[in-house]
Amino acid sequence: MKVKVILEQGEDGYYVAHCPSLRSCWSQGKTREEALHGIREAVELYLEPDPSQLPDDERHEVVELS
Repeated sequence: MKVKVILEQGEDGYYVAHCPSLRSCWSQGKTREEALHGIREAVELYLEPDPSQLPDDERHEVVELS
């Protein structure tokens, strides 16, 4: 899966990254690399399902796609 991220440098020198297609998915860092690392982590956490919503019985199979 590919998502587009907007990366900009603020007036304070920090970099801010956000993913417009995933609401509330933001990160910031002192460097560009820190901001990108943080937004990758934020996207992963955003897309991770709540374990209580995953079925846990023999009739269902949970499959992970990348």
